[in-house]
Amino acid sequence: MLLFALFHGAFGAEDNLKCKMLGRPEFPLLSQEGDITIGGAFTLHSQIAIVLPSENLNLCYFPFRINLREFRFAQTMIFAIEEINNSSSLLPNISIGYKVFDTCGLTLPSTRAVMALMNGKTRTPEGGCSSRTSVHAIIGASESSSTIVMLQISGIFQIPVISHFATCACLSNRKEYPSFFRTIPSDFYQSRALAKLVKHFGWTWVGAVKSDNDYGNNGLATFIMAAEQEGVCVEYSEGFSWTDPSEQIARVVTVIKSGSARVLVAFLAQSEMSALLEEAVKQNLTGLQWVGSESWITAGHLALKKYSAILTGSLGFTIRKTKITGLQEFLLQVNPSQNPQNNLLKEFWETTFGCSFQSDVHGATQCSGVEKLKDIQNPFTDVSELRISNNVYKAVYAVAHAMHSMLKCGQSGEAVNQSCTTKKDFELKQVRCLNFTLQSGERVYFDDYGDPAATYELVNWQRSPEGNTVFVVVGNYDASQPNGRQFTMNNINITWAARLQKRPLSVCSQSCIPGFRQAVIKGKPICCFTCVACALYSCQCVPKVIEFLSFEETMGALLAAVSLFGAALTSLVFCVFFRFRHTPLVKASNSELSFLLLFSLTLCFLCSLTFIGRPSRWSCVLRHTAFGITFALCMSCVLAKTVAVLFAFTAKRPGNTVFYCSVPLQRTSVFACITLQVIICVLWLTLAPPHPHKNTAHAKERIILECNLGSPVWFWVVLGYIGLLAVICFILAFLARKLPDNFNEAKFITFSMLIFCAVWVTFIPAYVSSPGKFTVAVEIFAILASSFGLLFCIFAPKCYILILKPEKNTKKHMMGRNHQN
Repeated sequence: MLLFALFHGAFGAEDNLKCKMLGRPEFPLLSQEGDITIGGAFTLHSQIAIVLPSENLNLCYFPFRINLREFRFAQTMIFAIEEINNSSSLLPNISIGYKVFDTCGLTLPSTRAVMALMNGKTRTPEGGCSSRTSVHAIIGASESSSTIVMLQISGIFQIPVISHFATCACLSNRKEYPSFFRTIPSDFYQSRALAKLVKHFGWTWVGAVKSDNDYGNNGLATFIMAAEQEGVCVEYSEGFSWTDPSEQIARVVTVIKSGSARVLVAFLAQSEMSALLEEAVKQNLTGLQWVGSESWITAGHLALKKYSAILTGSLGFTIRKTKITGLQEFLLQVNPSQNPQNNLLKEFWETTFGCSFQSDVHGATQCSGVEKLKDIQNPFTDVSELRISNNVYKAVYAVAHAMHSMLKCGQSGEAVNQSCTTKKDFELKQVRCLNFTLQSGERVYFDDYGDPAATYELVNWQRSPEGNTVFVVVGNYDASQPNGRQFTMNNINITWAARLQKRPLSVCSQSCIPGFRQAVIKGKPICCFTCVACALYSCQCVPKVIEFLSFEETMGALLAAVSLFGAALTSLVFCVFFRFRHTPLVKASNSELSFLLLFSLTLCFLCSLTFIGRPSRWSCVLRHTAFGITFALCMSCVLAKTVAVLFAFTAKRPGNTVFYCSVPLQRTSVFACITLQVIICVLWLTLAPPHPHKNTAHAKERIILECNLGSPVWFWVVLGYIGLLAVICFILAFLARKLPDNFNEAKFITFSMLIFCAVWVTFIPAYVSSPGKFTVAVEIFAILASSFGLLFCIFAPKCYILILKPEKNTKKHMMGRNHQN
């Protein structure tokens, strides 16, 4: 439990000296001189004692536990600054310095830190004063409340504050905070994303806990408002601070345990989350589905084994993680030898390796300073989840790019004028107009409210095979997308799917069974109701059955199987023809058109599959256009073959026969016929495209999901064009049926066209009169029947000769009875 003490003279002289040098907020814990100075405000210590030293009456915040994650943020800021200082393109000949202060996560230290940054005069470890220039911009703070306090002072001087972790939606108020920017999205979006998340899983009855500060109060208030719009009710809402007495935190856990909601939305900062988990372990709080805010949902120091029974399965949104090239190597080089006088570096080293630089500390190992950070795995060295660290990195680069733009002094060239560093005003418009791309390819910019684009990853806490907690991305949320497409789930893996099957049912009241209706319970939310018997002869609303032809039902599965069989059989015929492509029979059948016809028949069989399944926008568009174009291609090939046969035997001069039977002419005729159908389909899709439709007028007891044709006229135009080609084929083939040839292909085309026309003539009344999914079934049957008719009538006799009667596959036999005598 956190130590919170207020007393006079309880620490010795050595402790008071440490309080002066390390604990006083007006002393920068990390600093470096430069032409430009950037201030940093981080929660470098998350557990502190508040002390009132005997020698004066000023409060001294005595830190006694370093926050390794926040220390990584500070070192990331230094890494970015050094990277920029070594750059030849960004701020050349200009050096950036820094001053990093510890806010301790509290408002009073944050106030004193920003005062020190504004004054430009800070205490030195020797007790003197430094008169370095004030900062040009501030990176921080890590909490919304601390950031607000800092802005109330820095805003007077119009000094930009770019936060990496302050998410309170209140900070987007440009009237109150015109100099504030951030590289993390506002909770305005995160709270709505959390509301959509709980609604997505059907959790309409949830509990909520929050940090009792600007971050928690504003964030949860927005969540509750968005949850009500989604039909989600909040059973209880408890707030607390990590500085509260342990009894207060224990009471919050008791409220959670006694509640009936099995889902807990925790809008907590890391410090409050740590305190809550400690008490949850004491009271054995398990069996809840935790939904967390970005503040703690990817905090590695919470993924401990002692918390696994509580937090495994947790869900929450966080910003996208990334890699920062060179950061890990930079972090592993941090060592007290870099600045032997820096107490923060010593404290970090002592905490990391469990040693002490003081030889008189009882039971402590002596620190040598040569220990290796690469052998340590802790929140400082862990760079596998670089999310907030990347925000710090972007914030530093934002300041550098803004300063680079300003220091051009209106010159047209790219060279930076060092004399411009004497400017006192770092103009806010330079930050507002930023739009640049990092080396990683990530684009950085701010909107009119100083916020970045709101995109999140949905993270799930899972157990690895080794028993460790891992953060698995299972979804995304993009606030820039239209409503309804903002929240998406990824392809769910096996572990996550198993978890979903066992997810808790969190509702206030179970749905009423048929014969009962909902009755409001006075004083309860709308999610809570009782079920009372319906009055005699009264009507009750029950869900209607949704009907469409699916692959799962017998009729749909049977039609799909026949479609696939037809496509496979056509492919087999294609292979047979390809095997015997050099024989007289295949050559006499006009091999190129035969292959094209077989290809189009395969597409005809397969296009029927698009008619099966739940109608969607793409399937409705595809099913009718694919049907129209593939059958037009099929009829075009049959027509070209018929014309070729007819002119081959009726032409009076040999030259005409060669002309009409030439391959280029046949290709042109097929292309012309299919092009006209394509134009018709394009006009159809442009003017009145088919779309999904819920038909509730045909039957009161069910909803029929169907594809609305958009414009029936265009559908009948497409069908009529196919019919026109079929009639022309039939007429020409009928005229050529008695031509002198032992293998008269026109005769087989005549039979195929008879079947084709008969099928589609009977299709019209059946299509118009069939209800619901049977309308689709009739259309599929017509497609399959006509396709099988063409396949068998045209190609079955040929396959019979090719496979079973090869002796007839000769040029002499092909010439007919006039040449046999």
